[in-house]
Amino acid sequence: MRLIFVMLIGTLLTACASKGNTVDPYESFNRKVYSFNRAIDKAVIKPVAEGYKAVTPDPVEAGVDNFFSNLGDIGNFVNNLLQFKVTGATSDLGRFLINSTLGLGGLFDPASAMGLEKHDEDFGQTLATWGVEPGPYLMLPFLGPSTLRDTASMPADNYFDPVSYLEDDSAQYSLKGIRLLVKRAELLELEQQIENALDEYSFIRDAYLQNRKYKVYDGDLPFEDDFGCDPEYEEC
Repeated sequence: MRLIFVMLIGTLLTACASKGNTVDPYESFNRKVYSFNRAIDKAVIKPVAEGYKAVTPDPVEAGVDNFFSNLGDIGNFVNNLLQFKVTGATSDLGRFLINSTLGLGGLFDPASAMGLEKHDEDFGQTLATWGVEPGPYLMLPFLGPSTLRDTASMPADNYFDPVSYLEDDSAQYSLKGIRLLVKRAELLELEQQIENALDEYSFIRDAYLQNRKYKVYDGDLPFEDDFGCDPEYEEC
């Protein structure tokens, strides 16, 4: 289903490309999608996330965060292996095993106390390691900011997600919905920065691309970043 969605978006964008902007050639289309997403967020998703933060005790909220973070270590492990980062993959596997047992199914995070580093890897970063360029920036309906490379990686990320293997569809979709709610709640503290931006769309786009670049390079950005710009991630 996600692959069909990606192909549909690609077809729609073919007629929307604007010349001269290699980072965001579909800006006109992307801005409309952003406006749609923002309206849905303000009307439904943000109020629910605020309600979740308001009624959920901090220890419970931390436990839910830890639970989904623990499941995410499976994808981190696979992607670190695919990127030939053996040390990182070993840490990911160790974290999952320890937190799933001593951490009571991932509700607690004893692995961090033991010095096992937490990673944040996905198949988009793996593709980047393999030499695949990010491609144009995309704003996806409901899903938010992405790039062509990151959008194409979604089916693989879903394949590496343990929740996707639940046979009970209602349980699977419920867990995925709760995970999205938790992620949205984590972004509430950035809301003021977004609303204070002169151009919300550009702020979100630039922040996303800079964050993706930081993750692809594991924080070790190229030396030329101090003197110029990277046309793959920003307008030069």
